[in-house]
Amino acid sequence: MSGMLPLVHGLYNGAVGFLSFYQGWLGLKIRRARRSQSSFPLAAVKRHRKIGPFLPFLAGLGFLAGLLLIALDRRRILAFPAHFFLGLALVLLLFLQKRLGARIKGPLSPLRTPHFLLGILILIAFSIQVLFGLSILL
Repeated sequence: MSGMLPLVHGLYNGAVGFLSFYQGWLGLKIRRARRSQSSFPLAAVKRHRKIGPFLPFLAGLGFLAGLLLIALDRRRILAFPAHFFLGLALVLLLFLQKRLGARIKGPLSPLRTPHFLLGILILIAFSIQVLFGLSILL
């Protein structure tokens, strides 16, 4: 691929990945405070709840932009199958995470641990996706 658009796609999705890691850090901060019963980080909770619902949509836009780029450049959507399927999985996992997070009610919700574990899986997938993307650009 040539031109600036693949680089813009990578930078945009890198920003979404960064926001996801920031979101994970906020969630971990909240989880640690909740489990240790120390002072509750209300500011972190507000940011976590504010950013979280937008991440699946931001990731979806990045995925669609990548889809458009590859369709225009290569005329084959599966030119980079690993990057495509992991990107699709990431978007789906983020939407699942959004639904799961919205269903958490109260401090003893049994959905907190699955929410946490799914978040870790998403961060691992983002890290691998970055490597796939860099291998395409370089």
